[in-house]
Amino acid sequence: MKILHTSDWHLGKVLEGYSRLPEQEKFIEELIEIADNQDVDLVLIAGDVYDTVNPSSQAVTLFYNTLKILSKNGERPIVVIAGNHDSPERLMAASPLARDYGVILLGKPNSEAMTGEYGSVMIEEAGEGYIKIQLNGEKAVILTLPYPSEKRLNEILTEEADESVRQKSYSERVGTFFKKLSKHFEQDTINLALSHLYMIQGEECGSERDIQLGGSFAVDTCMLPDAQYIALGHLHRPQKVAGMGNRAFYSGSPIQYSRSEINYSKCVYVVDVKPGEEPQVEEVLLCNYKPIEVWECESIEAALQKCADHQEGERWVYLDIKTDRPLHQEEIKEMKSLRKDIVSITPVFPDKDDESGNEMIDYKQFKIDELFERYYKEKIGAEAPAEIMDLFYEIAQEVGSEDEADPIKD
Repeated sequence: MKILHTSDWHLGKVLEGYSRLPEQEKFIEELIEIADNQDVDLVLIAGDVYDTVNPSSQAVTLFYNTLKILSKNGERPIVVIAGNHDSPERLMAASPLARDYGVILLGKPNSEAMTGEYGSVMIEEAGEGYIKIQLNGEKAVILTLPYPSEKRLNEILTEEADESVRQKSYSERVGTFFKKLSKHFEQDTINLALSHLYMIQGEECGSERDIQLGGSFAVDTCMLPDAQYIALGHLHRPQKVAGMGNRAFYSGSPIQYSRSEINYSKCVYVVDVKPGEEPQVEEVLLCNYKPIEVWECESIEAALQKCADHQEGERWVYLDIKTDRPLHQEEIKEMKSLRKDIVSITPVFPDKDDESGNEMIDYKQFKIDELFERYYKEKIGAEAPAEIMDLFYEIAQEVGSEDEADPIKD
């Protein structure tokens, strides 16, 4: 069975106010071409289909049209789970119609698909967190764990404020979930798992916008199931999960979503797997439809000249300018008139004290907990004690849980 693994589409994403839908449409076209050329049997989408819980109508339309074409009108089944940016209810709302196209939409950890025909695929057996499908004479068991926040698990994992205790409790809860469901794996089936998780030692790139603080919602690799292949979503850098051999991968986001993602390629994975055998995993690189570039200029004059010299070409530009004074509005307007798609112009001041005597700092480089620590030290004159930091984490987590797609980390 050939499986295509993708995730973190973030349909409807904007970059400093600029829509990314035109690039996302090009990605979808390429994805469909890859699936057809590789003769893919099954598609796994590991969460964060949308960028917000209330996506635009254009983003929703693009997703539905994609499912129709990618599924080949029901001949190629697709399993989709919700990520932290998705509304589980919104994602699953189209389930009755999607079923005719072989599409299985699962929003919460306890979601249960109905048995029966889904396009050309037959779901022989299903329960909370797993499905058993029959396709082209082969059978596959898929464990499914959409983004498992405490809210979506509908339980409080621990009342402890200590971060290490919260971390251990969450990781063990995920492990218990997978251990319970792994009993459905069989020797003569293709055994898969699909989830949207943050694994310990996973390499972030800064654009995931987690609501977690301090790693409380990270999962240890030993908690993953003994599946032949584990398709993960959440981290935007494509990567193999450390210590899992050739069995667990993050497919990453399909396009660059921040300036932190410019130093590596984007991809999807095509996995060829047979019952009882190690999977053959192929990394299929994607086109960079409109690259993000960071222009570091030594002066305002140099920045103006670079904009004049590079007016052509499809790219998003972050402009960092070394200067000892603020930029004038006329200079900013001239830069933007010379070079379209400048998404940010940032003055970089010398590392010296300003008139107040305080060191000039670029606060964008810090996470929210680091900013709180700096603020506490400036106001109190001492390091924030552990109990204060634990209280901060607790309050921040409560705020984040009210809207799981709302960023409080980056």
